[in-house]
Amino acid sequence: MGESTFVRTRTARASSLRQLGSLRLGLDVPLVGAVAALLVFGALMVYSSGWQYSIVHGLETNELILKQVVYAVVGSLIALAVSYFDYHRYQRWILPVMFLTLTALFVVLLVPNEGVSTKRSFLNGSIQPSEPAKLAVLLYLSVWLYSKREFLNHITFGLIPLSTILGLVGGFILLQPDISAALTIFLLGGMLFFLAGGDWKQIILVVLIAAGLGVLMVQFSDTAQVRITEYINGLNNPINASTHVKWSMQAVVNGGIFGVGIGRSTAKFAGLPVAPTDSIFAVIAEETGLVGSVVVIGLYLVILWRGLAIANRAPDLLGKLMASGITFWIIIEALINMGVLVNLLPFAGNALPLISAGGSSLLVTLAGLGVVLNVARVSSQKTASGEGRSFGAVVDLRRRDGRGRVPRANRFTGTR
Repeated sequence: MGESTFVRTRTARASSLRQLGSLRLGLDVPLVGAVAALLVFGALMVYSSGWQYSIVHGLETNELILKQVVYAVVGSLIALAVSYFDYHRYQRWILPVMFLTLTALFVVLLVPNEGVSTKRSFLNGSIQPSEPAKLAVLLYLSVWLYSKREFLNHITFGLIPLSTILGLVGGFILLQPDISAALTIFLLGGMLFFLAGGDWKQIILVVLIAAGLGVLMVQFSDTAQVRITEYINGLNNPINASTHVKWSMQAVVNGGIFGVGIGRSTAKFAGLPVAPTDSIFAVIAEETGLVGSVVVIGLYLVILWRGLAIANRAPDLLGKLMASGITFWIIIEALINMGVLVNLLPFAGNALPLISAGGSSLLVTLAGLGVVLNVARVSSQKTASGEGRSFGAVVDLRRRDGRGRVPRANRFTGTR
């Protein structure tokens, strides 16, 4: 019995030392591991799907993969640097950043791109302001909601200013037009308002207004009408779906359980559009099958799990909003990209985070993850110094812990 107690004591001590080491490191290992796995796998799939696309578009055979590797390395360094930048300092810099974001969104409307009907980018697609705008809006709204948390349930201090902010940014993006990016920003804004403690009546009002705007958007946008029509036709009969969806579903069917093998996709040659970017998950499904697709989805679930765990442990509402907002943003983008390719959602030309070819999306996503890692680092430092909660401390937000009500501004469960 004494020996058993000694063993348990040593085990507990070893566990405590590992936890203390993790605190000092300030690094969420599962999150970093999932991100690294997606980056490596993404580079492999960009290489597999990009060389034929490069030839068709007059590029060097390995140009896409070389750029993707450079973006991944630079983005990782940015994420590392951001993870050491205390997220509380964004309160000082967020207004200039937001001003620059709005300026870029306005200027891009004035810059023509040769042979392209949309006005989404500078330098013929190299820089897309709508991508950093998503992160900028998330950080700005987090800071704004944190500073106004005591007045959110007053419509003149909560709903109206929030609608103005989202309407201004979303309006510029809709003029490009980039419907999916605008809808993502509106959705994230409403989600952050809810997490910050917004009143249910105002949230329902926001949903109704958003639904009304969506109907108007469909009525006055030819692009939206075409996409909705193709989506409905595809639901009724997959044969009548859009060409993009039909080739994507064909790739999924071809992949089966284990896939046809890396580099052996036929859909990317036959008719699957923009295989290295919007359609890359279809290539993944064909070349790695159901098994590879499930692994990719599982890695995104790890990001969701760790992001919400970090948000739950954040020492203040600002950290919770930033960590949860960025996490939901990445997961929503992934769900939209994957859902579109099997006709679960209307077509939206967004990238698959951390996997699709493209510099703007990859760099901004990694920068956002750097913010999440900084929230984790600050939380760990406060815990190690005794200022925050100790390990295992779980606050029951439903008032089952017998310690009184937790302020409604914190709508997080005890995710670990």
